[in-house]
Amino acid sequence: MNDENENLAADATPEPVTDPASADPIVDAAEPDIVPGEAPPLVEGAESEREIEVAVGEKLVEVKNLTIRFGGLTALDDVSFDIRRGEILGLIGPNGAGKTTCFNAMTGVYRPTSGDVLLEGQSVKGRKQHQITRMGLARTFQNIRLFGEMTALENVVVGLDARHRTSVPGALVRSPRHIREERSSVDRAMALLDFVGIAQHSQKRSRDLSYGSQRRLEIARALATDPKLLCLDEPAAGFNPAEKEDLMALIRSIRDEGYTVLLIEHDMKLVMGVTDRIVVLEFGKKLADDLPAAIRDDPRVIAAYLGVPEDDVA
Repeated sequence: MNDENENLAADATPEPVTDPASADPIVDAAEPDIVPGEAPPLVEGAESEREIEVAVGEKLVEVKNLTIRFGGLTALDDVSFDIRRGEILGLIGPNGAGKTTCFNAMTGVYRPTSGDVLLEGQSVKGRKQHQITRMGLARTFQNIRLFGEMTALENVVVGLDARHRTSVPGALVRSPRHIREERSSVDRAMALLDFVGIAQHSQKRSRDLSYGSQRRLEIARALATDPKLLCLDEPAAGFNPAEKEDLMALIRSIRDEGYTVLLIEHDMKLVMGVTDRIVVLEFGKKLADDLPAAIRDDPRVIAAYLGVPEDDVA
């Protein structure tokens, strides 16, 4: 089990399409679809279509006693928390706290050494990544993972395939169902591109988009799977302050469209400004789970980020 996780860890590091330091100097603020600091308008066709059994405010995801070990290193140690339908939950902690490892365990990149993750009461443990995506758990990555030679529209259509029911033979002979799904996919993909503010770039290759647009495209592709839970792994990495304000507005709009969001982010202003509740990890263990105002003033959290003993925090 440990050797298997170590091999997965070696394969899980993605190559970014564009490095933020070398990105096109033309930033997204000039794009007409994005109004700085304001939420994107609700777009018809972008709302969640998936049926979810649990009611808003009830437990959608349960992380139970999750432990991940790589050889002699314990990356996650008996971590438990829940995510309620309709909320934006922040998962924060210093570097090396285990945040991305937790994401990877939830989405099938790593197999837990012990513990479990339940989505609407169903275990995701032992399932393949594409099976977990079909169950309703989608994610983005710290390093952008797009199909660089595909257009923005095509990248989102790929995400929509997770919800298609056409068989391979049906696709090969272009059955009526396949044709209907293909047409509806293009319409929904355009609606999602419009929702994240980059519809005007639908025919551009993803590698030719600015860094900020690539981040938005990756979010649109994840939304295309119509997830019950959308996991965003450091979506503001490489953003300037204005772009972060725009991202906060977009995340709020995603929640307003009926999605539940789990957010990993180092920028505390962004986390405090957009989340409903925050879970804090430190050295692979859960340190705190509370509302943003309580987390901000928690001496244990302050000590963890400042690297000083709790008793020394004023």
